[in-house]
Amino acid sequence: MSAVAVSRRDFARWLSLASAGVALPGLAGASEPDVFADERLRRERASLRVHGARTLTLLYTNDFHSAFEPVPAFWLPGTPRVGGAAHLAALVARERAAAPGAFLLDSGDMFTGTLSRLTEGEALLEMMLVMGYDVMGVGNHEFDYGWQPFERGIARVPFPVVCANVRYRGNGVRFTRPHTIVERDGVRLGVIGVMGMKAATRTIMPSKVAELEFTDPAEAVRASVRDLRDAVDLIVVLGHQGLPGPMQSDAEADPTVQRLLDEDLALCAAVPGIDVYIAAHSHHGLEQPIVHPDTGSLIVQTYGYGTRLGRLQLAIDTARPAGKRIVGHTGELLLVDSDRLPAHPGVAARVAHYRGRVADQIGAPLGSNAVRMTRRYHHDSLLGAYVADLLRDDGAAATSARDPHVGITNAGGLRADLPEGAIDRGHVLDALPFLNDAVTVAMSGGALRAVLEQGCSLEAGMVQASGVRVLYDPARPIGTRIREVTVQGAPLDVSKRYLVSTNSFLAEGGDGYVSFREGEVVRRGPVLSELVLTDLRRRGTIAPPSLGRMVPV
Repeated sequence: MSAVAVSRRDFARWLSLASAGVALPGLAGASEPDVFADERLRRERASLRVHGARTLTLLYTNDFHSAFEPVPAFWLPGTPRVGGAAHLAALVARERAAAPGAFLLDSGDMFTGTLSRLTEGEALLEMMLVMGYDVMGVGNHEFDYGWQPFERGIARVPFPVVCANVRYRGNGVRFTRPHTIVERDGVRLGVIGVMGMKAATRTIMPSKVAELEFTDPAEAVRASVRDLRDAVDLIVVLGHQGLPGPMQSDAEADPTVQRLLDEDLALCAAVPGIDVYIAAHSHHGLEQPIVHPDTGSLIVQTYGYGTRLGRLQLAIDTARPAGKRIVGHTGELLLVDSDRLPAHPGVAARVAHYRGRVADQIGAPLGSNAVRMTRRYHHDSLLGAYVADLLRDDGAAATSARDPHVGITNAGGLRADLPEGAIDRGHVLDALPFLNDAVTVAMSGGALRAVLEQGCSLEAGMVQASGVRVLYDPARPIGTRIREVTVQGAPLDVSKRYLVSTNSFLAEGGDGYVSFREGEVVRRGPVLSELVLTDLRRRGTIAPPSLGRMVPV
């Protein structure tokens, strides 16, 4: 497929339509690619034949998030199983057999999920090693367990891990190498990693990276481009920027939750010389590459979770000046069809090894779920309401009952649905993988209203709440969307004291919920996942909560 070319005149309109949830070519509305279309692949490669040029294949992933097992794609015809580490690896092997000089790159957020948490990311890095990744970029979730485990992990793997704008605080020493050069069949790629400031400062718990600092992304990438320009044939940036991806199982089929690529586009405009930009963090799958209207950079991204493998084929003429060597390209997202792709034996064996290593920590089912508790990124959801209820009940039981009590959690912290039927610790850790404590904050009604306004902005998904009912107008400007708030049936009083139980990530101002910092932490409880595990043990079968808490008007 050819790229989506965006003119300067239409650029603002494109951003406006994308933010409104309109499906645009290559931007939303995933179709089902045929991973076995060998004849089509042959024709596409033939179309790249340019006199004096050679072809190059880039395979890429982003935001894998420990998605080791296939999932039922209920948003696709026939509900095929898609994804899974071993099936993704099989597709990579197939593509490499067809293009032996292909490079395999990742733009970050490999971590998250049960196996990742119980091995502090070791299982993911081992998977990447077996699959033969050439370079890994750094995502915010690589710091879920603090920077120290990730630092140890980087030292264990032979492939380079790159991020140009992260350093140790105070001494300026780099945490990772900023860039690297990889060469195959005489083609030299300069690969640069970078993390955007929103991803660094709003989606990483500050206490996890207190000893690190993140610098200006454009300045860091510009410096790396200068260093690499004369030594390589092409420059590729692994960018982890923008707003976080929507935590909704069928997000790739729902254009209303797709995130903008404004930070990625701005970086490519600010730094000439980027040939290919592999985006991450927003999970905004691009079925076709975008050509930046100002710099010509090719921008690509998958939907994450290993359901697609990105493939970008390039015709390059190394005799041309730097920045103008790509003379032809074709790209698409290949479906990881787990029902048709065999499991890669090496990766399957390593996944089984790690599952065996943590089996005692997962154990037998602790209870069951009456219905599947799903997530909705822009609305209150069954899983979100359930977790918010647990937070509120836990905080109310441990603190004074004289003040009205509210439970708040974030849509972005819900990483998997809780399935119907038997539930074990692994299911719970998949849904709530972060080491975030339950925290009770005493705060004013004004600060609580500001927290709810931030949730209604949808910048990090809809706030998931308990003990409140909010009427909001999504058409109004951010910061003015709330029309009415009641707390336990009474109108919210901006001068009154409320007790709000939340998770420690939000209590530190994560996801933009900075108003929590105005309050006083009066109690710190168990890790959030433990609240669910305790509830399962106590009740046996958990029932779905009521909704209608965040009501658009």
